[in-house]
Amino acid sequence: MYRHRFLALIGFLFLVLGGRAQGHSEDSSPDILHYDFQIAISDSNDVIHGAAGIKLILRKPADAVRLDLVAAAAAGKGMKVTGVREAALGDLKFSHAGESLEIKLGKQLEPGAELRITVIYAGIPADGLIISKNERDGRSFFGDNWPNRAHHWLPTIDHPAEKATVDFIISAPAHYEIVANGTLVDQRVGPNGFQVSHWHNEEPLPTKVMVFGAADFAIQNVGQVNGIPVSTWVFEKDELNGFKDYAQGEKILKWYISQVGAYPWDKLANVQSRTRYGGMENASCIFYADNSVTGDGSCEALMAHEIAHQWFGNSASERDWYHIWLSEGFATYFTHVYFEQIHGSQAFLERLSIDRRDIVSSPVAAKYAIVDPRIQDLNQLLNINSYQKGGWVLHMLRCKLGDDLFFKGIRAYYAQYKFSNALSEDLQKVMELQSGQDLSAFFKQWLYRPAFPKVDAVWSWKKGKKQVALTITQTQAGELWDFPLEITAMGVDGKLLGGITQEMHNKVHKVTLTLDEKPEKIVLDPQLKLLFQGKAHEK
Repeated sequence: MYRHRFLALIGFLFLVLGGRAQGHSEDSSPDILHYDFQIAISDSNDVIHGAAGIKLILRKPADAVRLDLVAAAAAGKGMKVTGVREAALGDLKFSHAGESLEIKLGKQLEPGAELRITVIYAGIPADGLIISKNERDGRSFFGDNWPNRAHHWLPTIDHPAEKATVDFIISAPAHYEIVANGTLVDQRVGPNGFQVSHWHNEEPLPTKVMVFGAADFAIQNVGQVNGIPVSTWVFEKDELNGFKDYAQGEKILKWYISQVGAYPWDKLANVQSRTRYGGMENASCIFYADNSVTGDGSCEALMAHEIAHQWFGNSASERDWYHIWLSEGFATYFTHVYFEQIHGSQAFLERLSIDRRDIVSSPVAAKYAIVDPRIQDLNQLLNINSYQKGGWVLHMLRCKLGDDLFFKGIRAYYAQYKFSNALSEDLQKVMELQSGQDLSAFFKQWLYRPAFPKVDAVWSWKKGKKQVALTITQTQAGELWDFPLEITAMGVDGKLLGGITQEMHNKVHKVTLTLDEKPEKIVLDPQLKLLFQGKAHEK
């Protein structure tokens, strides 16, 4: 791989290698292989000084390369580029405006040409790198890149499909502890008395989870899971509670390894931070919000969700923004499965029930499909469809296939797309291959249609025949849904009297149940297997 080297410019400089972003064509954008970000921070102001080394390969003939980098605005925030150089071509001309840095190569190069570009820049980030005081009044720096906010402070191709390996070399006042993706390979005092920390991530990851954090941390080495070091990084004043809360990461990591497969990164650092989210799943160094530390262990579900992303979202990543459920839906559902196996089936069902209640009452779920390119604001993709409904799709797929085939398929999907990218149809193909079933109808209706089935069931007791006559109607407007509906007759004190599974294809289905006695009630979907709205009532 292409390694960094120090340059005699702005104290210390940086060389990079690779990435792709919104507005870029996958076919025409360069293939970024590696980024090498050297960044200097200080306590005197919020200006960062950076040198980004980018190793890339051209996919098409090109006389220029375009990267994403927010230019300095009139208000003063943003990045100003002072120089661009390529290892063989020398100093290069460039233009930088808005959110685009166009680098002129001086001549047209052919596909397959490998470039090593260095971008020298400085400025105050308007976003992406949060420079602030935490709740305990300590100054801190935290990368917070989702969805495409990395290019506020890093020259990249800021898109989840453009993955690359990365080095962070951070120069900071010596009182800071620095954490970043990957492994700490070097730490030393620089010529200005600042401490220089070099972190290297060996496997490719998307820019949304490429970060460093700097704060006055208290650090605990929790232990190792299958040779993977697990650590806790919390603000010094939260040391007691933080060490207690984040220690849960060890058992959670162990469970995911047993369930999904080998952990994809070199370490797991659970970090108290400043982030606009409750947690951000940055690869190998998860950033949790300030208030996640309570001392009562209540962050367990949050940690299970973010740790799930280390496999789903960070390693096996969505190839396009609109398939984000492959990240968030997976993390949501696997948190439920974790609770099922650690805390029992009742905890699992309660979490599913809450999610279903929220979905059926959501105007977003009613209007938009899980995969819907009409949504233009990427932040609006952080919605109930991507999380709860995506999780419910996985649950229904599990119910359809059974546990053995479902988890076999999930492990096969991850193995095929780890350190790569996938679309929803890729998941479908893997699950079909592993199960031997045609899942096209299932994926089509649950991923690409908005809303969910609505059901009204009316029943009456035929005493002479000892039968329940049940009329089940799909009441939603428009297209019918195709789904199995479990129906159970319950007696006094919850006694099970009988049941049936009705395949719902038509607008109306009439069902007869022969029972020994009149039921107290008829229950639809008693085992919580279906995303729907409705109930049964006596005529």
